[in-house]
Amino acid sequence: MAVLNITLDSSEHDPNQSSCDVFVYQRAAVVLFPIFYSVIFIISACGNSLVLYVICQRQQKFNSTSIYLVNLALSDALFTLTLPGRITYYVRHFDWPFGDLLCRLTTLLFFANTYAGIGFMTCISMDRYLAMVHPHQLQCLRSVRVVRRVCCLVWALVSLQIAPLLFRSMLQVQQERRTCMEYINFEGSRFTPYLLLLACAISFCCPLIVIMGCYAKINLKLRAAAKQNSMTSRLRRNHRANTIILLILLTFIICFSPYHLNIMQFMLRKIHHLPTCEELRAFKVSSQITVSLMNFNCCLDPVIYFFAIKTYKKRVMSLFKDYLYTSGASSKMTAENSIQQNVRSFLQHDRQ
Repeated sequence: MAVLNITLDSSEHDPNQSSCDVFVYQRAAVVLFPIFYSVIFIISACGNSLVLYVICQRQQKFNSTSIYLVNLALSDALFTLTLPGRITYYVRHFDWPFGDLLCRLTTLLFFANTYAGIGFMTCISMDRYLAMVHPHQLQCLRSVRVVRRVCCLVWALVSLQIAPLLFRSMLQVQQERRTCMEYINFEGSRFTPYLLLLACAISFCCPLIVIMGCYAKINLKLRAAAKQNSMTSRLRRNHRANTIILLILLTFIICFSPYHLNIMQFMLRKIHHLPTCEELRAFKVSSQITVSLMNFNCCLDPVIYFFAIKTYKKRVMSLFKDYLYTSGASSKMTAENSIQQNVRSFLQHDRQ
């Protein structure tokens, strides 16, 4: 799954394709990517740090949802640490100055964040489904012990998935630049497209189907409860759970779908015919864009925390109110000082 660009086996290429340079230098990317990743860094650092602080400061015990959210926030926070390196990389015109080890670490954290995010979003959706649709059944699956084991299983599966990247150099020399996480070669294997399609089906398609199924089931449950005129407080709680899964589904579609669909369509093309140089270049550009969208999930996850955790919502609103109060108080003091100065100057002028 760790695919940003694919160069085919030279034995399969014609002479024109073997010399194809898929690294297209773009002036716009040198300007836009640093700005884009700087915004992601600021929002992600603030949002995920705040949720970790709020959850860890809570006096009550952890429940199933908060455990999943802590792991999701931790994954985003670890990835956020790599963003200054990526910003420097783009500012230096796609030149990586930190060596192969940090390049590998950046790549590992990127894909770990991607598939840990997918895994924990799926777990949160299933947790909400069990709480809403089966409130008196299967609740053993929502116990703290089981949830912690599930989190360990998700991290173990993610580690197995990204482990091969440890043994592959992510640093390549292209046009006198040391590119990082731009080229990954899969030479000499005719089964690569099939393996990647299978990986996309397991890592992306299956979780998407699960999340959509949970969302549909909860909606049916809400409609049935509304017809029975259930308690208002319970309906409100049910609608909040529905909102959480809707946000997860939208985040999934916006951030993860473009990248995986791009990989899948390119692999299907590669099965039927050898990609031309133009197709390879188009895949390169689309990969850069879809990877950027996938990184944007670090900014959308704090929105999920805002609706999923009441304490987090109250804390954010409290900080916002404190900021408005402080700004208003400082503005008021500034205005009063200005009025006093004007009065003094008027009195002095009148005496003269």
